[in-house]
Amino acid sequence: MDYASGGSGSGGDHHHHHDASGRRKKRYHRHTAHQIQRLESMFKECPHPDEKTRLQLSRELGLAPRQIKFWFQNRRTQMKAQHERADNCALRAENDKIRCENIAIREALKNVICPSCGGPPVGEDSYFDEQKLRMENAQLKEELDRVSSIAAKYIGRPISQLPPVQPIHISSLDLSMSSFGGGGMVGPSLDLDLLPGSSSTMPGLPFPAMSISDMDKSLMADIAGNAMDELIRLLQTNEPLWMKSPVDGREVLNLESYERIFPRANTHLRSPNIRIEASRDSGVVIMNGLALVDMFMDANKWVELFPTIVSRARTLEVISSGILGSQSGTLQLMYEELHVLSPFVPPRQLYFLRFCQQIEQGSWAIVDVSYDIPQENQFASPCKTHRLPSGCLIQDMPNGYSKVTWVEHLEIEEKAPVHRLFRDLIHSGLAFGAERWLATLQRMCERFACLMVTGNSTRDLGGVIPSAEGKRSMMKLAQRMVSSFCQSINPSNGHQWTTLSGLNEFEVRATLHKCTDPGQPNGVVLSAATTIWLPIPPQNVFDFFRDERTRHQWDVLSNQAPVQEVAHIANGSHPGNCISVLRKFEQAFNTNQNNMLILQESCIDASGSLVVFGPVDLPAINIAMSGEDPSYIPLLPSGFTITPDGRPGNQQQIQAAGGDGASTSSNAAAAAVMGGGGGGRSGGAGGSLITVVFQILVSSLPSAKMSPESVNTVNNLIGTTVHQIKAALNCSTTTS
Repeated sequence: MDYASGGSGSGGDHHHHHDASGRRKKRYHRHTAHQIQRLESMFKECPHPDEKTRLQLSRELGLAPRQIKFWFQNRRTQMKAQHERADNCALRAENDKIRCENIAIREALKNVICPSCGGPPVGEDSYFDEQKLRMENAQLKEELDRVSSIAAKYIGRPISQLPPVQPIHISSLDLSMSSFGGGGMVGPSLDLDLLPGSSSTMPGLPFPAMSISDMDKSLMADIAGNAMDELIRLLQTNEPLWMKSPVDGREVLNLESYERIFPRANTHLRSPNIRIEASRDSGVVIMNGLALVDMFMDANKWVELFPTIVSRARTLEVISSGILGSQSGTLQLMYEELHVLSPFVPPRQLYFLRFCQQIEQGSWAIVDVSYDIPQENQFASPCKTHRLPSGCLIQDMPNGYSKVTWVEHLEIEEKAPVHRLFRDLIHSGLAFGAERWLATLQRMCERFACLMVTGNSTRDLGGVIPSAEGKRSMMKLAQRMVSSFCQSINPSNGHQWTTLSGLNEFEVRATLHKCTDPGQPNGVVLSAATTIWLPIPPQNVFDFFRDERTRHQWDVLSNQAPVQEVAHIANGSHPGNCISVLRKFEQAFNTNQNNMLILQESCIDASGSLVVFGPVDLPAINIAMSGEDPSYIPLLPSGFTITPDGRPGNQQQIQAAGGDGASTSSNAAAAAVMGGGGGGRSGGAGGSLITVVFQILVSSLPSAKMSPESVNTVNNLIGTTVHQIKAALNCSTTTS
């Protein structure tokens, strides 16, 4: 297996020659990057050039007029296909939504009972109510038929042939792979037609149309107002409400003081299995307060800002809008899923109210508090999460900076045991604590600041990326790659991780999904992952993965060929925060592979690090480097996540290695956990949890099923990679 894969079809022309059997075979020639760039710019101006324009391009680019004509034909076809795919995706989502609403109404009609006698309700208006429901149902059926006929055109078969949707529990919508046994697939075959694409948009099925009454809105406003009052006291009060943890110096909540200051009804009825996670942290962020507030109040930007923590989010309802065009006073009902980047840890699902209020000039508070809605029982999550008043205070500082103070306060009820590898990290509160949120925010704001800088930094390779637009385009491409990678670890509803092999050494899990997004290769993708523990500090592991000189020691797909960095973009103050373009050293016997490059982004902060990479062909990289829109460049990222293991003994070592107990500064935590930004290879930073993720295109056919060959391929790929990592880091006999 190699990095080579099909490139963009619009970049080549073909001739014919005959093989030994007399059949004609096509021989493809790639256009140069300059030719493609010129043709793309002309296509933007005029997708249907006349003969005179084609002749002019022919002379300018040294191509035959016939080649020019075919290139434009292919490009128009490609654009049409992309638009059709996007339309198809939207129609399917709308169709699924309407079908579920229709079924939900029919189920509701079946279950209507009188609250007094338990029988069907009878009243003087019952006839008219029934007539009204019949009319509404008829309208829904008409709408369903209309959308079904449109969707059938794209799906290629009547909607009536699709499996029925069962709206009662999300488990009945489980369309994931069956469990594997004996080397083959056991159980019913996988019908992929109803699986949504792995896009950032939320699947519509768990969110039927909501009807929020004025009384509900009034209740929500009261809950949000009380939560805001509590949050401001949590932000502004120190002892006795907050205390320093004796283990790692973090600020944690004194629960006795909290319950005395904020008494709650029925706390004695609380389940003994409930665990409290509460932490506070503060630090300086390189973004102004108003911009931060706008990003926090936009669900899509919220996911973009925290891709390693928030896998998906949606604003379900805006309860009240801001005053005079500002966000102050905005109250909205939201849904989000929080994740640790490993298939071994289930996501946390939350319905909550988010309320923003300007405290004074240049100072805003945003509070989140859980709000239970009936749809919540559709989720069969093994971890029930309830958010008590949490959030942040954002205060403007000079020069466009902000001071952010962050509070996280959660009640967790684990319905299943936490995986042994992650038990310490989860139970310590580090996995979803305020420190992780703030460290991620600081790193991402640095990245956005680098995106806005027009000139190249001293670490950028001069001359390769010709312009500021090219740099921004490359950064957007890499950002999309990292977001796609993070979302692949927490699949959307309908995709479940399935154990492929549970060897004593490590366990491999996989999921199968169909890609329909323009920015992904079209077809069925197999994602496989495992997590291992190594007794090595996270900084050392991160340095090993991101160093191109050691890549051949673990990269199975490069056939152990050395690589060189041909472009480098710094996107943060830490030298590990960067984007690279890598290529294999040219080899005489393998020159046909020189067209395939590797796009890689590495990032690190106090909470952990990532190294994400994906194969991209040379014409696509040239499009991005020239400043063109990179949205349609297909990416299939793989990579590694590295986090501290959270073990108590290691936390004490961290404190001894330089943590002075002042957890209100995330810089101290970063220096301790990650070994600092300098040559921090000091010992005593504990062990690492490393998640290895690979994604492979199983088939370009949307109806493809899982095969034993695919299972063996991905098992061998992950197994070999893990063994090579352990061998290179002298951990061959390590067990967790």
